[in-house]
Amino acid sequence: MFALIQRVARAHVEVDGRTVGAIDRGILALIGVEAADTPEVGTRLLDKVLTYRIFPDDAGKMNLNLLQIAGGLLLVPQFTLAADTRKGTRPSFSCAAPPDMARSLFEKMLAAAQAAHTPVASGLFGADMQVHLVNDGPVTFNLHIT
Repeated sequence: MFALIQRVARAHVEVDGRTVGAIDRGILALIGVEAADTPEVGTRLLDKVLTYRIFPDDAGKMNLNLLQIAGGLLLVPQFTLAADTRKGTRPSFSCAAPPDMARSLFEKMLAAAQAAHTPVASGLFGADMQVHLVNDGPVTFNLHIT
């Protein structure tokens, strides 16, 4: 599984002109699911997202995590993160999880996030979403758990 995380001042997701998920200061996590992923991989990835130290402490060093700052978490399923882009000029999605499996793993991750932290919001699996964010820094990291 992949999480492209961005430290944000605020972020929200719209579907058909309606806001379906929004946070203030925190992490926007775009989530990609591969065919070999399991619920355990999702658990490990969520733990890393929640505890990854990307927020500044009093000295300005990135030493604080999302839990420590009580920031928001916005999880957005993003199929294209699982693309294989090593060859040619068109992405291959042969490594991506089938939609039903990806939906199940994303929903398990979302439920675990909601049980472990607040506030948590999300995009809609399979929807055409518009993601709006103010990247704080900018600070962006690609987390990949296998």
